[in-house]
Amino acid sequence: MQNAAVETATQAPNADMPVLLVPRIDLHIYCDNQQTGQTMQVAAADRRMSRAHVTVQLGGIPAAIQVYQTQPTPQVLVVETHGARDQVMAELSKLAEVCQANTKVIVIGHVNDVLLYRELIKAGISEYIVAPISAMGFIETISNLYNDPKSAPLGKVVAFVGAKGGVGSSTIAHNVGWNTSQRRNIDTIITDLDLAFGTASLNFNQDATGGILDAINQPDRVDATLVERMMTKLGDKLNLLNGPGSVDRDFNIEAHAIESILNVVRSSAPLIVVDVPNLWAPWIKHTLLNADDIIITATPELPSLRNAKNLIDLLKGSRSNDKPPKLILNQVGIPKRPEISAADFGKALGVQPMAVIPHDPASFGLAQGNGQMLFEVAPKAKATEILNDIAASVTGQTNIPVAKKQKTSLLSGFSMLKKKK
Repeated sequence: MQNAAVETATQAPNADMPVLLVPRIDLHIYCDNQQTGQTMQVAAADRRMSRAHVTVQLGGIPAAIQVYQTQPTPQVLVVETHGARDQVMAELSKLAEVCQANTKVIVIGHVNDVLLYRELIKAGISEYIVAPISAMGFIETISNLYNDPKSAPLGKVVAFVGAKGGVGSSTIAHNVGWNTSQRRNIDTIITDLDLAFGTASLNFNQDATGGILDAINQPDRVDATLVERMMTKLGDKLNLLNGPGSVDRDFNIEAHAIESILNVVRSSAPLIVVDVPNLWAPWIKHTLLNADDIIITATPELPSLRNAKNLIDLLKGSRSNDKPPKLILNQVGIPKRPEISAADFGKALGVQPMAVIPHDPASFGLAQGNGQMLFEVAPKAKATEILNDIAASVTGQTNIPVAKKQKTSLLSGFSMLKKKK
């Protein structure tokens, strides 16, 4: 039981549990061996540490003591030691003489000793980590210094983006969000970031409220109350946050504005489905890089292959500590259209498709015309089964039966146009 107390404080995070970005802080790390130094360099290069100013040096506690005799200590100081309990306490006593009172100190040790852990915490040390530690475990420790780990779990942000326009990424995102909320009983928020041409309101037969514009224009004032007011309730477990769906104004979007909104939204629901438009801008790149999961939808043709490869290469290179992006091939089997096979498509990208959705214009057209989801109008369609599989993968749940078809009218989807008359 003694060892368990220390391990609980230092274990690596669950890969499916999001870790918040580390805030803008000065973080100095003094390692006692090369292996720990390499791990810290990997952590420093992670996207979640992009706002922190990190320096990594060798020399352990003695080097830190020497440096801070002539300069102030940073906001967070990490020191590594191989010493036993008495040696560690003696070294930290000397470090305390040059350490400012507001500096948070983390100790990386090589002794799994619960008594040492308790003494360090009692002495004011912020955390004691037993080496070796993973890069992600270290990042979570730093993040938890500024974010209460006992608070409600963060929602998972899943970004859906198309390799090019018209590949059906938005339709897939909306159907997955509907499935997770209505069939899997998970509170879900669909965020449509295509402010001018977003289709979420049409697909759910709703007026385009444009509420997200209020948040984009005043990101520093975004809180749970404002987000709640901006959202459209689509059911007990599903909410929609979308743009105006019009071109009567220009949109100047800063990357930090979307980040601020999603940070608040992810505290409001376990799952956030983000419908990312097929554009390229700094805020689009920032949103994708900082999502927990990324699903790229492509069609089996050359332009989609090129664009998907560019996206996957960028995301893999910039998110080395994250799961690789997932790939969906959509609209497969259009008559008389030359296509790249799923196997060849995946081989070229180095990512095999998680799903291959057949071309089914009748089912998708009926759903779109009715302002409903495929699960409602075509529960027995092959595409519906595949969308159910995708929702299972996104949530980590086992599959559930698709609901029975409901009676619908092709004209019901246009009822929203009458509301404004």
